Amino acid sequence: MLAFIRNIGGPEILIILVVVLLLFGAKKLPELARSIGASAKEFKKGVEEGDLEDEPQSEDNAV
Repeated sequence: MLAFIRNIGGPEILIILVVVLLLFGAKKLPELARSIGASAKEFKKGVEEGDLEDEPQSEDNAV
């Protein structure tokens, strides 16, 4: 499904960044980057908590 990502090179990434800059403007980009970073941090935290909750259950079922 995401096989097209393998074919993206330097010039394509530069064009994408310029389009994003034009769409959101220079003032909104830092705010957008912070919100994406915070979302990624919360997602990782949720995944880690989910893994911790699954481990004790698997140990109880094995005994």
